[in-house]
Amino acid sequence: MYSPYFKEIVKAYNRINKYINNTPLYYSHKLSNLFSGNIYLKLENLQRTGSFKIRGALNCILKNYELCKRGIITASAGNHAQGVAFGAQLLNVKSTIVMPKFSPLTKINNTKEYGANIILYGNNYNEASVFAEELAKKENLFFIHPFNNIDVITGQGTIALEILEKLKNCVDSIIVPVGGGGLISGIGIYSKQVNNNIKIIGVQTERVPSMYESLKKDKIITVNNAKTIADGISVHKVEENTFNICKNIIDQFYLVKDSEIARSILFLIENSKLIVEGAAATTLALLLKNNIHTKNKNIVLIISGGNIDVNLIDRIINKGLVASHRLIRITVKLKDTPGSLYKIAKLIGDNGANILDLRHYRSDIDLDIDESKVTFDLETKGKKHIELLIENINNAGYEVFFSEL
Repeated sequence: MYSPYFKEIVKAYNRINKYINNTPLYYSHKLSNLFSGNIYLKLENLQRTGSFKIRGALNCILKNYELCKRGIITASAGNHAQGVAFGAQLLNVKSTIVMPKFSPLTKINNTKEYGANIILYGNNYNEASVFAEELAKKENLFFIHPFNNIDVITGQGTIALEILEKLKNCVDSIIVPVGGGGLISGIGIYSKQVNNNIKIIGVQTERVPSMYESLKKDKIITVNNAKTIADGISVHKVEENTFNICKNIIDQFYLVKDSEIARSILFLIENSKLIVEGAAATTLALLLKNNIHTKNKNIVLIISGGNIDVNLIDRIINKGLVASHRLIRITVKLKDTPGSLYKIAKLIGDNGANILDLRHYRSDIDLDIDESKVTFDLETKGKKHIELLIENINNAGYEVFFSEL
């Protein structure tokens, strides 16, 4: 598939390569064995500024340097912000970044460290973007859109150049996180030009499925605002450039749940010793859903960034433990007599579950006068272990209720 932007990606790489990391293409033995294929992780979480976004931002600034001298402005939830701020600092240009009010503190602080002027505005990326564009016109600043900009798109496409230089012509599929579509557009343009048989697979959070729904309906639509742990791809409306490119280069497109993303973050921490953000973990979340044909295939997952808010890690790990059936909460009714709590606790322990926390209730309105109930948070060993545990508790004469953690 021919694209006039293919050569621009090569030029972009020559422009930016001395400033960025040629990030590792990590072969995962664990995932390869699990899926009977060759699974590679393109580790953009190890990129400068902690994300692939530096590629597109820096390419745009370097290519349009004369226009950037008057000052740069952009809107971003964090990763593009850091890329623009880094590039501006590198070239001694003033930058203003409009970020949604609830952007992760880690990304706000990191952006400030690159010398940017931060403005917190709006409840989501789209509100911040409208404000930034208005401010750009008012103050005659050069606006760098995080995805609806060809120079940004071609900068992101340099990832595919690095992948295909290392793997030559043996790549079968590349799985890419999708927000506004700049990353998958650049990767798709380059990959399809080199080998049109490479499948470009997009994945988006089901809470903010803007590109997925737009492609499905063949028109750009705005989806509802929703909180997601994949904040880096929380884009509620895509734009013309990426929408039109994605229509031509995406072969398959899927959605994943936040619980599946959390499980994938935990998987990467435990098995690959990698700390990644929610958006980056969507590609593994899709793989773990077993939607992709993997046997004897060479598959690359784009791990797009590692700028996770440390305040969220504990909650995300707990969600991952729940999703992988290693943490459950159950409530058990007991007779309110001496030794009842000891007996149920011993039964749980004898079945190999670890009690992390418990709460004892005696005055709930649904309890008889001689009853109590206890809620246990339990560390378990997987789905089969949970099933056996509940079966044994029921067989001992107890009534078990599940509840959300």
